[in-house]
Amino acid sequence: MLNFKNIALRRGVRVLFANSSFTIHKGQKVGFTGANGAGKSSLFALVKNELHLDEGDFSMPPNLEIAHVAQETPAVTSSAIDYVIDGDQQLRRLQKQLALAEQDDNGLKQAEYHAALETIGGYTAQARASRLMNGLGFTADQEHNAVNSFSGGWRMRLNLAQALMCRSDVLLLDEPTNHLDLDAVIWLQDWLCKYAGTLLLISHDRDFLDTITDHIVHIEQNKAEIYTGNYSAFERMRAEKLSQQQSAYQKQQREIAHIQSFVDRFKAQATKARQAQSRIKALERMELIAMAHVDSPFDFSFAKPEKMPNPLLSLDKVDIGYDSNCVIKQAGISISPGDRIGLLGPNGAGKSSFIKVLAGDMLPLSGIRHEADALRIGYFAQHQLEQLQLDESPLWHLQRLNKQATEKDLRNFLGGFDFQGDKVLDIVRPFSGGEKARLVLALLVYQNPNLLLLDEPTNHLDLEMRHALSVALQDYQGAIVVVSHDRHLLRSVTDQLLLVAGGKVQPFDGDLDDYRLWLTEQKRGDDKTVAEFAPSVSRKDQRKLDAERRQKHKPLFDALKKAEMAVEKYHNEQRDLEHQLADPDIYDESAKMLLKQTLERKVKVDKALDEAEMAWMEAEEKIENAT
Repeated sequence: MLNFKNIALRRGVRVLFANSSFTIHKGQKVGFTGANGAGKSSLFALVKNELHLDEGDFSMPPNLEIAHVAQETPAVTSSAIDYVIDGDQQLRRLQKQLALAEQDDNGLKQAEYHAALETIGGYTAQARASRLMNGLGFTADQEHNAVNSFSGGWRMRLNLAQALMCRSDVLLLDEPTNHLDLDAVIWLQDWLCKYAGTLLLISHDRDFLDTITDHIVHIEQNKAEIYTGNYSAFERMRAEKLSQQQSAYQKQQREIAHIQSFVDRFKAQATKARQAQSRIKALERMELIAMAHVDSPFDFSFAKPEKMPNPLLSLDKVDIGYDSNCVIKQAGISISPGDRIGLLGPNGAGKSSFIKVLAGDMLPLSGIRHEADALRIGYFAQHQLEQLQLDESPLWHLQRLNKQATEKDLRNFLGGFDFQGDKVLDIVRPFSGGEKARLVLALLVYQNPNLLLLDEPTNHLDLEMRHALSVALQDYQGAIVVVSHDRHLLRSVTDQLLLVAGGKVQPFDGDLDDYRLWLTEQKRGDDKTVAEFAPSVSRKDQRKLDAERRQKHKPLFDALKKAEMAVEKYHNEQRDLEHQLADPDIYDESAKMLLKQTLERKVKVDKALDEAEMAWMEAEEKIENAT
């Protein structure tokens, strides 16, 4: 149990939060949310004993094994898999003790250490590390490469694998998905759902938070407060607090209108029916959570493009790759105004290369790339951040695009991206990754493109900025091609999916849940690959296959739905009971019987919730094994 009582933390003279009390119980999975700089990472530093409170008390049981992801990776020559195994510190201690016992020829001690290694699974450690690395995108050959041979992003994956390798009581993860692609995010999500310890998670990926967490600690207005339930449940509860601010609904109407339009257009088409159902569910959620974003500091939109030629851009029989290494063969695509395309595919399949060819940043090995005369591309990729002039200001960057614009107009525009006051005159060099990403997006929006090419646009962005970007893209009238590990963004802004895999770019007629099943099949070496979703199967046969698959697994999905409904029911009842117990009046002598009944009911509900969550996890596991 981690107990925070009336805690206060300051950064210099600035108060991050004060008078905050909450308790995190063993086995809970808690998401930490709040604006950048609110104090989330400072709370993690407190748990790691790297920071001390200014006021209040923090306590936790002694001798807890706490794991976290190291921010730096030593440039060592040891193999990647050995580096990952180093995360199991108890294993390494026993191995050293066993080596010493062997040197001393102490048979009794050797037997003792061998038994201890057997108890902690020491002889399966290499297999466990290999599974972790495979899940995070490493190939079998890469396991034995030296740590210093990997790039920065891959070293961060090694650090994450090392933290997961630790048989920890408490696991601290600060933005673990930042350096991952969608495949690795889905794998990590499943791993964390099965993690038996206490999880403290900072993330700006709402689908990731929704699936994993059962509590949210939100920091705002100098206070940290805990909410029961996942991120969507938190949004609903927070929305209730903000319900008097009716203008919040207006901010959501564009997004709702776009999704409703998609549902109306495609719900009768078999090939789009599943995506339409996905949009209906998203629409229901949005109407519930709209109020939670009323005080967002971000408010921007895309202007209508001046010209919209049709097609905007096309590729004809294009081969894509580097030197003689061709990763995509004979790719063809025609992008028209209004197209909203999401790219899916395993790491290394060529998604980013495909977008680079679309953007004109990379020449195809062969084939024809044809762009309309009036094409204006807005291209967002991570290397764009590196092209900012570090010794110049946000205002300077915008003035370079339009020398005739007034400073007032440019300041107003930058204000929509939360560059306020003197911030517009500050040099870019000390900006955080999130601030630089916001500036690049601001420059992109200002140039009024008619084709957006977005390669992981949400990296470094917080939840509020991701929400604002999603809303702005709903109303964008040009075409969009996006690669993202943020599934909420993909669901919200794309109408069609392309699968980049096996050297091909082909339509994917399923939704993101189908893609998860496809990934599972690939991991197991199933013979059913791209062909199951590609045009080589007729649409009629594809619908038949889908129907057979749904019928075959219907009992499993029914059990999962029943378990999810039970979890939701008991979560809501638990929250209501906690609100009742937080009311001082219930502790009056006159309410003694009510207090007793409420406490008894709370015990029953807590137990029922644990059982429901266990049933939910078992149902998830059965579906995964069956598919």
